[in-house]
Amino acid sequence: MKQFFKFLFASTLGVFLAIVLVLFMGIGIAAISVTAIESQKSITLTESSILHIKLDYPINDRTSNDPLENLDWGTMKSQKSLGLNSIIENINKAKGDDNIDGIYLDLSFISAGYATIGEIRDALHSFSDETGKFIFCYSEMMSQKAYYLASVSDKIYLNPEGYIQLTGLAANLSFFKGTLEKLDIEPQVIRHGKFKSAVEPFINDKMSPENKTQIETFLNGIWDHVRDEISTGRGLSTRELNLITDSLWADNANGAMENYIADELHYKDELLADIRELIELEEDEEIPFISLTKYDRVPKTRDKDKKKTVVRDRIAVIYAQGAIVSGNGGKDEIGSERISRAIRKARLNDKVKAIVLRVNSGGGSALASDVIWREMRLAREVKPVVASMGDVAASGGYYIACGADTILASKSTITGSIGVLGILFNMQGFYNNKLGITFDGVKTNPYADLGNLSRPLTDAEKRIIQKEIERIYDVFITHVAEGRGLTKEQVDSIGQGRVWAGGDAKDLGLVDVIGGLERAIEIAQEMAGLEEYRLLELPKQKDPLEELLAEIMGEGQEVLLKHQLGDVYSYMQELQKVSKLQGIQAVLPYEINIQ
Repeated sequence: MKQFFKFLFASTLGVFLAIVLVLFMGIGIAAISVTAIESQKSITLTESSILHIKLDYPINDRTSNDPLENLDWGTMKSQKSLGLNSIIENINKAKGDDNIDGIYLDLSFISAGYATIGEIRDALHSFSDETGKFIFCYSEMMSQKAYYLASVSDKIYLNPEGYIQLTGLAANLSFFKGTLEKLDIEPQVIRHGKFKSAVEPFINDKMSPENKTQIETFLNGIWDHVRDEISTGRGLSTRELNLITDSLWADNANGAMENYIADELHYKDELLADIRELIELEEDEEIPFISLTKYDRVPKTRDKDKKKTVVRDRIAVIYAQGAIVSGNGGKDEIGSERISRAIRKARLNDKVKAIVLRVNSGGGSALASDVIWREMRLAREVKPVVASMGDVAASGGYYIACGADTILASKSTITGSIGVLGILFNMQGFYNNKLGITFDGVKTNPYADLGNLSRPLTDAEKRIIQKEIERIYDVFITHVAEGRGLTKEQVDSIGQGRVWAGGDAKDLGLVDVIGGLERAIEIAQEMAGLEEYRLLELPKQKDPLEELLAEIMGEGQEVLLKHQLGDVYSYMQELQKVSKLQGIQAVLPYEINIQ
């Protein structure tokens, strides 16, 4: 009877999992079908159309074709979200589109870093300056990031009962020392660099003085840039804006109006009336808004006077976003094999005349970073190579970029962190005291069980690992010195694991030009001497069905967890990253949450 229930339970579980699998696949195929149908629908623009931009989703560097990533689990409908590349491309496309009269920014909260938002803001600024077309923004409430973007607008409309969060920047770090102590787990840390603070969350319950110094420095650097751009956009002095920020005068609609943070206090119907009047529509006529995702399907307007020619030359844009790991890596990781293969493919392709590596990474495996750096170095020997830094390109992220001819960053980019560390968790107390598990064994050689989590490291083992840390650090600063035209001593003085804002990094020689991805492509074009070119985006993305199969084979659970855990998911991700650490790491010190 016991065996009967055992087999019954196993069969029931198998049937249940099969049903879940079929359901998951069905949802995915439905999402693919809906996306395919939508993409084939022709979009016809009417005259005096308004491009409606609502950035209410996480903004990655590149638009994904993953059908489940774009699935709204509440409505079970595919909600395509555009990456930074497509957002900027569509804003630029709208410049030359005679059917687009202006842009309506519909903003509340933006899930992106200040560097990413800054690149979108630059594109909007160019749209307004070069065309004279209007940009209006409306919101019931705006986060500081949203307001930073909105400050490029001709007019900012705020709901009469709304508010704007203008408070300055704060960085919050999570510390796990107390948790580890409760579990009797000892973090064994070996590092080079007094600022290399990636391990601090595991050994401290607050920031070290060195860590606090570097965070204050780069946070002030980012705020200075954001504040200056908002001040210029709103016609205020930086002193006035600081006073408004320090006094929280924009935390209600009247205060925002009185202090020139907003232009008009309007309800939505009043805003729409203003737009109708501007584009000369009758009161009962519908405003021809077109969303950014729909506009993505509108073909670019061709220059009628320009002859149609076949453009052979290409600039390869290689996207490297996420933690750096060995092998192919996952969808949100920089796999050394996958990215190296993409760089190699671009190097060996005669049609590719220049390469742009777009980096958005806090680092990861030092070995994997070196593998990618080698391919960057080989590519640089035969064609121009430009590195474009996004929100963060630090530690391993800087390692893979330092081999480029030219490096670009935003003033809000977090970079540097030139340092190396290793961390091994001694789980002996946890196993013994919490679980009652003990271990014993034999070995043929002294270091046969080096890295065993069930015991602490010996002094000899610590010396061995420290020696390797020092060697890898020396290799790191050597690569940076050669790539940047600096001495190793100069790199060491600004290294030591210290993190810098992009503006400071340029002053120190770690960055050449302040600018985003668009400017990086322009520089690559100039270096290659190209008049016309096409972009080749790498690594090549899987087609939607391949993505779906990958989700079913394991990655799908991550999509579900993101949906179920919401904001808590980021904490779980951090713990997952720690559990995946292998070998010596060149990684950004901690996960920085800038508000």
